[in-house]
Amino acid sequence: MRMPVLPDKFVERIAVELGADEGGALCGALTGTQPPTAVRCNPFKRGAGFCGEPIAWSPDGMFLAERPLFTLDPAFHGGCYYVQEAGSQFTGHILKHTGIGEGRILDMCAAPGGKTTLYASLVGRGGLVVANEPVRNRASVLADNVRKWGTGNTAVTCNEPRAFAGCGVLFDVVAVDAPCSGEGMFRKDERAREEWSESNVAMCAERQRVILEDAWRVLKPGGVLMYSTCTFNRTENEGVLRRFAELHAGELCAAEDVECCVEWGIESGREGVFQTFRFYPHRTRTEGFFVAVARRSADSSAEVRVGTRGRREGRPVMTEAGGAARIELSRWFRNPSSMRFASIGDDIYAYREESFDDIRRLSERLNVIYSGVEAGRLFGGRLKPEHGLAMFCELNREAVPVSELPTEAALSYLRKDTTDARLLSEGMNLIVWNGCALGFAKRIGNRVNNLYPNSLRIYKM
Repeated sequence: MRMPVLPDKFVERIAVELGADEGGALCGALTGTQPPTAVRCNPFKRGAGFCGEPIAWSPDGMFLAERPLFTLDPAFHGGCYYVQEAGSQFTGHILKHTGIGEGRILDMCAAPGGKTTLYASLVGRGGLVVANEPVRNRASVLADNVRKWGTGNTAVTCNEPRAFAGCGVLFDVVAVDAPCSGEGMFRKDERAREEWSESNVAMCAERQRVILEDAWRVLKPGGVLMYSTCTFNRTENEGVLRRFAELHAGELCAAEDVECCVEWGIESGREGVFQTFRFYPHRTRTEGFFVAVARRSADSSAEVRVGTRGRREGRPVMTEAGGAARIELSRWFRNPSSMRFASIGDDIYAYREESFDDIRRLSERLNVIYSGVEAGRLFGGRLKPEHGLAMFCELNREAVPVSELPTEAALSYLRKDTTDARLLSEGMNLIVWNGCALGFAKRIGNRVNNLYPNSLRIYKM
């Protein structure tokens, strides 16, 4: 296998910033070692059958001895785990130290969804995660991963960061995982190496500064600001934070100290009030990663601004469902009294009681492409369920027959191949593998209507 070739200017700068020995060790790791494989299990689902080494800072994370073919693991498609780089899982460790509880988190640059699903697990049923991705095709991937994770406490938006200034909501946490020059991905991403340049580093730093300013506008007083990149250079990391702190002197303060054990190999430091953490591949079993955290001072001024830009006039985006519709919908949920139901066009969505009003407010002013749980459509007073309902971790499995499939039959279902009708009950079925829900299928006599989404079907044999 051909070893990666690093940009000459990058190697020169690393030698200056880290010294010849440390810089050489880092470059050696980037060109001469294989990336580790790490996963994070879904605490609300079962079915991930991994045996691995725990990640010290991530209770649900583990390193795998080798990289399996995830595509052929039904548990992967059922949202039982997420393949997530170990360093990025440290963001959950930081937020636990801040005591966010069931708060509201804005993940400003969220695709493909690793940190979003981590935050959704942390805030629990009473919290809300708003995951934004301005690039539409990346936002669609994000929505797929949120749906699969199945916590029902997340809204996916597709907007430029500046649009949030008038969204009418202030957040307890704003996390900015900023687009960057990607130096930390050099080991496994050839494109990042090819596109790297000193001018691109400078361009990224300016874009990061603008996104941080947009994030600041919707962070409530006393809230937590978390900034991260997957790059090494100080221009995009400490340099961006320094400029930001200069503009907001007196409005920023230190967050609670985050535990960082020496044996973890993480470089912990300070940039003003920000506590910083650096992950180097020659010191930790991670890719390159940088993250920093601080608080907005409790006595700083911030106000909920309700803008008119993007607001939909006329009929509300979300129309709450009641009466007979609610009765039918309620039977699909384990805790229906804690849910609210609303139609968006012809589709019915379910929402946690605690986040319903915030999501409705956001839907009136932003481009929300997925939120809560997509339950399905009503036909003759009966619900035809959608895939999002099958993925929801609080689905009432007594609503329909549950059909447990062996591995080969489960993979056949995920490919949308023919399913043996004898394995299903007549009518609508929840398809399950090893206790993990995969989707719905409907048996009509000897025929099976596979309701797994075409966009998610697998093609590998």
